Amino acid sequence: MKENIKIKGQLKLYLSWPLLLSLFIVFGNIGVAAVSKGGALVLFPFTLCYVGIAAWIYWYRRIRVLGGLVEFSVEYAWIQKQLLSEMAVPYALVDEDGRILWSNDVFQEIIKEKKPVRRNLLALFSEVGKESLISDEPSQIHTSYGEEKFRMDIRPVYVTGDEEDENAIVSGTQKMVAVYLFNETEILRYKQEITDEKMVAGLIYLDNYEEALESVEEVRRSLLTALIDRKINKYIGALDGIVKKTEKDKYFFMIKQKHMEQIQEERFGILEDVKAVNIGNEMAVTLSIGIGMNGESYSQNYEYARVSIDMALGRGGDQAVVKDGGKIQYYGGKAQQLEKSTRVKARVKAHALRELMETKDRLLIMGHKIGDIDSFGSSIGIYRIATSLNKKSHIVINEVTTSVQPMMDRFLGNPEYPEDLFLNGAQAAELVDNNTMLVVVDVNRPSITDAPELLHMVKTIVVLDHHRQSSEVISNAVLSYVEPYASSACEMVAEVLQYIADDIRIKPPEADAMYAGIVIDTLNFTNQTGVRTFEAAAFLRRNGADVTRVRKLFRDDMIEYKAKASAITSAEVYRDAFSIGICPAEGLQSPTIVGAQAANELLDIKGIKASVVLTEYHNKIYLSARSIDEVNVQVMMEQLGGGGHRTVAGAQLEGATVEEAKARVKEVIDSMLQKGDIS
Repeated sequence: MKENIKIKGQLKLYLSWPLLLSLFIVFGNIGVAAVSKGGALVLFPFTLCYVGIAAWIYWYRRIRVLGGLVEFSVEYAWIQKQLLSEMAVPYALVDEDGRILWSNDVFQEIIKEKKPVRRNLLALFSEVGKESLISDEPSQIHTSYGEEKFRMDIRPVYVTGDEEDENAIVSGTQKMVAVYLFNETEILRYKQEITDEKMVAGLIYLDNYEEALESVEEVRRSLLTALIDRKINKYIGALDGIVKKTEKDKYFFMIKQKHMEQIQEERFGILEDVKAVNIGNEMAVTLSIGIGMNGESYSQNYEYARVSIDMALGRGGDQAVVKDGGKIQYYGGKAQQLEKSTRVKARVKAHALRELMETKDRLLIMGHKIGDIDSFGSSIGIYRIATSLNKKSHIVINEVTTSVQPMMDRFLGNPEYPEDLFLNGAQAAELVDNNTMLVVVDVNRPSITDAPELLHMVKTIVVLDHHRQSSEVISNAVLSYVEPYASSACEMVAEVLQYIADDIRIKPPEADAMYAGIVIDTLNFTNQTGVRTFEAAAFLRRNGADVTRVRKLFRDDMIEYKAKASAITSAEVYRDAFSIGICPAEGLQSPTIVGAQAANELLDIKGIKASVVLTEYHNKIYLSARSIDEVNVQVMMEQLGGGGHRTVAGAQLEGATVEEAKARVKEVIDSMLQKGDIS
């Protein structure tokens, strides 16, 4: 058997050295003979003896040397095998299909299997995928087995065999996978304990404190306040937290982060508990909660809480907003936001807007993509303000819809208005300089503005909008006036017009445009309408708005009417309360507008809480969602990447078919029903 062992490489060279040195000595003896024959004769026996011994070692003793090497390698392999088997790190070799070929003792103890060859790594650890085993790159996977958690290091191992040797076990290059397990159960437990002990900062604001007190008898007002205080203190106290009342309607609290999962699972029950307080008050008290967590410091958590409470108030109140680092989550928001009877805020914002306008030479006014009449009308209102202050202004519109075109035609070619009143985004960008101001109306999300690039070019930006804020906001605005209680952006601009200057005279086309924006957004004063909505409409009527003229401008043509009828006819009633329709886009100039109108019509069906109409347009699926008062469609659309108002919202889906989009809408409805977001 030993004779069959082939010698090659460094070992063959090492055994050949005595023979090579023999030649060296022979040539040396010949050289001595050339100088002295006597000396050569004396050296010759020694040379002959050395050559004989070298030949004997190479041909006869080589087998014994190889035998010793084989015995040493066997003992070394046994020691190596013992070291691998008894190594403290769990280690195994598997093939690309996950079959365990070999494992050490510690690995066997973990999987509790004496014959691990019968087991498959993919079956033992569900987190491990076959793609990790066939990959040529090392990888790490966090997995678990039983109650233990591990970090698994996966590394490819290549075994090279002799392709010419028929007796070789491995022929060519074969791949195996080495698997190491590192137990991180204790580390993760300690990390979780540290996370659980982190401080969470929170703010609680009562949304309608003054209004609720006014709705109850004076002698019982202190009792109402005490009951609310007790509810809040009891709620935070049950979480081992502390709460401090900073103002009559504001509270600051701190809790440990380990309680966040509990209050998020119950979706902030304090929101409903406080509304249940009733001692004769006609108006239920609602509150907003802002929470900041996982910041780099306590002060950053407090700043996160400030951002969260501003977000909750900007979305209409009666909800909780949690800012977890860069992630924002919303809870609640079921109640209809209450209209503020005071116009103090409108007056303050109007004066601030005027001061900003007076410092600039040029104004750019921009709405949202595929602008509607509310966006157009509010832009016209801002144009009138700028003109009264002798400022050059332009309205940025990239795409004119069929709903806007009839009203826009009244300004085009009209000698009372400049030819460059309307510009597209590229034209507006050429006019931007340090003395340019940008006013964004009817939108507060930068991604859906008509020309988002202007937001990065203009330094002075003002936002006026009535939609609830989302996590995506225009962060560099120097003045932001966002009021979710308002019916429309035109209503807000009409109020600003009354306070910004005393001598502003609104022309009939401008009054018509703003009045139309209110009419369309309120569905003829039936949706989201308050006292201030009618006051704004009355102001516009006094300035020349004509109801009949507006109605004639916005009549549908036959193709649009049939498309709207088709969307209503094809509508599916889901869960006995949600109407989901599909609006055809063929032959329509502005199918998204028709889809929104169809969604409004579907609300007139008895028993329908919310309607959603899907329209495929420009390789996107546009969703228009509407409700009356029972469902917050803004929360629904936010889960699909959109947003809007509590009763009017929308979203856009890319890379999906109409049927896939419809299925996603149903999933969101099911999720909201399960979580209790829909009563």
